[in-house]
Amino acid sequence: MTGPVDARSYDLDDLRDRVLGERGGTVHDSIPQLADADPELCGLALVLPDGTVRVSAQADVAVSVQSAVKPFLFALALLDTGGDALDRIGIEPTGEAFDAIKLETGTGRPPNPMVNAGALLTAALVDGDDVDGRTARILRGLAAFAARDLEVDEDVARSEHLLGDRNHALAHLMRAEGTLRVGADDAVAVYARACAVLVDARTLAVMGATLACGGRNPVSGEQVVPAEVARDVVSVMATCGVYDGSGRWMRAVGVPAKSSVSGGIVLSVPGVLGGAVISPPLDEQGTSVRGRIACEALSAELDVHVFGARAR
Repeated sequence: MTGPVDARSYDLDDLRDRVLGERGGTVHDSIPQLADADPELCGLALVLPDGTVRVSAQADVAVSVQSAVKPFLFALALLDTGGDALDRIGIEPTGEAFDAIKLETGTGRPPNPMVNAGALLTAALVDGDDVDGRTARILRGLAAFAARDLEVDEDVARSEHLLGDRNHALAHLMRAEGTLRVGADDAVAVYARACAVLVDARTLAVMGATLACGGRNPVSGEQVVPAEVARDVVSVMATCGVYDGSGRWMRAVGVPAKSSVSGGIVLSVPGVLGGAVISPPLDEQGTSVRGRIACEALSAELDVHVFGARAR
């Protein structure tokens, strides 16, 4: 290509065809529902600040959101605590696995909101008196980011709760440190239900675009969170969103993102676009193999690397 392509005319089906032949990666198998995922699934979507939505084939196939929910839980926690969540959760990358049994030395805080410890705490910080109340608040908040109602896959939620031994360990550790102020089992139950919310690439791209547009949903027009909250969330996505692969991601792709073990990747390019890819086979860091390749191509062909030398 001789120059950047206009996102309004970008051919996502062509990009999908280019990455479909990639056979690397393995489907995550921590719960039965993830192990049963279709390895051939591959859907892509882009959403622009004017509300334009572009999609590929399979962009409407739903999967559980899993860890791609973490930026939005962080946003809701910041909103509901008036920003105090920043005092309760660190924002530094760890260089370790997403479910590492580790807290900040001396503070007992989770290292950042994009690892499981941080997400357990952000889910516990949203408004609500109990599991049902916080779950309802999260669903309302995610619906506002998505510009549509969302549902929980109850089978996935049950498996996440029953089989999430490391999440239970993290919750109990934070309780022991005084960081988590609700019951450990309650915290895991709320987070399990948040991870089990069903999304597709189209929906995830709208959610990413809402963060990219300073908290304003470009499809509904609703100001979902203040611009300062969106800024803080996207900043942490850039440094921590792909776990111990975040540095390599930002060098190669240069777009704030959050990966998930269901194969989803949500993108937020401030002021430019939101995007998503869903393709289940993962690399060793838990990032979609086809998704990474597609995002590298999108970044180069749309010229959206945030550190690229481009004129706006």
